Amino acid sequence: MGVRGLQGFVGSTCPHICTVVNFRELAEHHRSKYPGCTPTVVVDAMCCLRYWYTPESWVCGGQWREYFSALRDFVDSFASVGIKLVFFFDGMVEQGKRNEWVKRRLKNNREISRIFHYIRSHREQPGRNMFFIPSGLAIFTRFALKTLGQETLCSLKEADYEVASYGLQYNCLGILGEDTDYLIYDTCPYFSISELCLESLETIMLCREKLCESLGLCVADLPLLACLLGNDIIPEGMFESFRFKCLSSYTSVKENFDKKGNIMLAVSDHISKVLHLHQGEKKLEEMLPLGPNRALFYKGVASYLLPGQSSPWFFQKPKGLIMLDKQVISMSSDPESKQGVPICTEPESKQEVPISTDPESKQEIPISTVPESKQEVPICTVPESKQEVPMCVEPEPKQEVPMCAEPESKQEVPMSKEPESKQEVPTCARPEIKQQLPVETDSDFNLEVPMYAHPKIKEDKPMDMDSEIKQQVTLVSDPEILKVARMHHIQAESYLVYSIVSSGEIECSNTLEDELDQALPSQAFVYRPVRQRVYTLLLGSCRDDISASLAVKEWFVYPGNPLRHPDLVRPLPMIIPGGTPSLRSLWLNQEAAAQARRVDALLACFNLSSSRDELLAVESPLRALCCLLIYLFVQVDTLCLEDLHAFVAQALCLQGRSTAQLVDLQLEYISPRAVQLGSLLVRGLTTLALVNSACGFPWKTSEFMPWNVFDGKLFHLKYLQSEKGYSVEALLEQNRSWLTRFHNLKAVVCKACMKENRRIVGRGHWSSHHTGRWGRQGSSSHRTSSSCGHSGQGQPWRDQGPGSRTHEHDQWRRY
Repeated sequence: MGVRGLQGFVGSTCPHICTVVNFRELAEHHRSKYPGCTPTVVVDAMCCLRYWYTPESWVCGGQWREYFSALRDFVDSFASVGIKLVFFFDGMVEQGKRNEWVKRRLKNNREISRIFHYIRSHREQPGRNMFFIPSGLAIFTRFALKTLGQETLCSLKEADYEVASYGLQYNCLGILGEDTDYLIYDTCPYFSISELCLESLETIMLCREKLCESLGLCVADLPLLACLLGNDIIPEGMFESFRFKCLSSYTSVKENFDKKGNIMLAVSDHISKVLHLHQGEKKLEEMLPLGPNRALFYKGVASYLLPGQSSPWFFQKPKGLIMLDKQVISMSSDPESKQGVPICTEPESKQEVPISTDPESKQEIPISTVPESKQEVPICTVPESKQEVPMCVEPEPKQEVPMCAEPESKQEVPMSKEPESKQEVPTCARPEIKQQLPVETDSDFNLEVPMYAHPKIKEDKPMDMDSEIKQQVTLVSDPEILKVARMHHIQAESYLVYSIVSSGEIECSNTLEDELDQALPSQAFVYRPVRQRVYTLLLGSCRDDISASLAVKEWFVYPGNPLRHPDLVRPLPMIIPGGTPSLRSLWLNQEAAAQARRVDALLACFNLSSSRDELLAVESPLRALCCLLIYLFVQVDTLCLEDLHAFVAQALCLQGRSTAQLVDLQLEYISPRAVQLGSLLVRGLTTLALVNSACGFPWKTSEFMPWNVFDGKLFHLKYLQSEKGYSVEALLEQNRSWLTRFHNLKAVVCKACMKENRRIVGRGHWSSHHTGRWGRQGSSSHRTSSSCGHSGQGQPWRDQGPGSRTHEHDQWRRY
């Protein structure tokens, strides 16, 4: 998320909002103020990826050893001054923000097209001004941070809300990121990652209190301002005419301010001088031109309210009894807790939901009452999605939550109770205590889902998780399986699995792919059969005839896809020796035989069961890479012997290279085809992460981490050498021990491919059998193999069109 124009306004119009701070000094002050409390900075990791990726080469597929080293330096710098870091990653795209997600992906497509145009024109990497993060960077950063021993969490919605909530609940030292929404949330201080100097640990703190002083507002007004300006929930054009009217009547327009700066000041002036006059007397929709967008607007404001917070801009409604979904629901507030709490659960729980009705729209809006301010906070419902957005949430409304107030910030921090000792412990003194995060609403099924930041502590709230799983309508009905999937998701140990079993919807962002290269299919198509088999594994027990009744929604970015609709992709039958195992046997069975079943399931997802013995004989970490190469060369017929030599040679040479040596590598020129091949392999490694987690983690994560098996610049070097006809000995830099391993790995790949009637030949031999063009000839240049054989004619992959059709089986199969 981000507020339109706020970043530029702060930089140009109100620079005094930004203050230089030093993390070492802040940590010392925090420790003196809260003895025994570890200073904690919560990091919005998605905002930091560009900052963290410091390697000079970025277009070749990623300099993973260098990147891992940079992450270690980052972590060590904060640890040296006693600061604990907690990293949050985006876990899912909220339905209300899908349009914004699509808009950004299409914008990225245009940027990628310019990158490849530059490479073809100049045969070199573009400058940093065209920098695009390597494919899979966010996914592998999670695993890298966990390898470095860091607390790493994956959100159940967009991460900014959970980051802000975590910072508030645990009285964190601050939030480190690059998102203007952290100026809007009423949470701990916000620090800029882009201004961070790692050597001195100095950065810029953006002060929301000073922002309010400049705008004549109070902190509680900021969510209203953000929505009037536009953000990821409120389209920028929704209040364009309103902003223009504010600007027209604003009397303090200064010529030296830009237009967006003046709009910011004009809207703020209208809030402080006009809306404040009638605040609490008139309904907000009477003071603003909300029209049919009223529910969406309320949802936007509510998205900034953290647990326990309310907005003074929501008008009080009369109390009474109202029928909602055939339930009699009363409106009440708990006088003991001094805080209104919206309570919404299933009928069997017999809990009450406070609501109000708008006579004009005849729309029932649940509310919560804040007794001290006499204001009720609606839980806004969007008519289209029937999605409820809670204003303030407490898991136990009848229980008082002791607060510890920080004198300077006047910010209340809830105190948590240890369930075993019944002793109250201030949150700031125990940042590692596992607390429950706010309630998230499932937009598809209108059910509330408690979000747990740390599901490891099962004994804290055993019934909450169980009841949540029972209430949630998912594609997998087994509550224990859902609980395990959810835990692995939140702890950033799995990839895409929870999205599949809970909602049947996944997404994959942009990849460095050349839309003008007809020789190589998009990674979205190359690895689709693997995903289809994973769907069978994860969802096979929920339908009798799974392939005919179920489809997973895939939002995958590939050239030519306008992303108007998701691809509806059906599971693909798979053959596993002994039959397809249940998720319980894969995930929960601790017997020794279960490990062999997990390995069998993993190999079956790649259709490599017939090569099991040969693959398992390959040493780690090259076993996973070997598995991936076999799949790729069976799948894509335009891959040749020179490509195989380059992939294997770089993997072996990587074992003998230091990080410094990799940094010093120089490339004669950049090949656009090698760029795409590098990204294709890395996306294969992310697919391995999906399969491994779906199969119950048969392989160690380190086996397919790119810093162990792939370096983009080294691969590019070997590719260029192989293209020029270098001998194998030259590719391996005359290392005789590598030569033996090279031939062994090559033999495993070629033998497995021959079982699928795929003979890997050199480029010269390939060209002699085709019209001299190195590219796809109809549907025969690449395929997807499956356990169902190779019958049926394929279709050109570039002709798949928009993501609206249902994909059942391989549509790009060689015949």
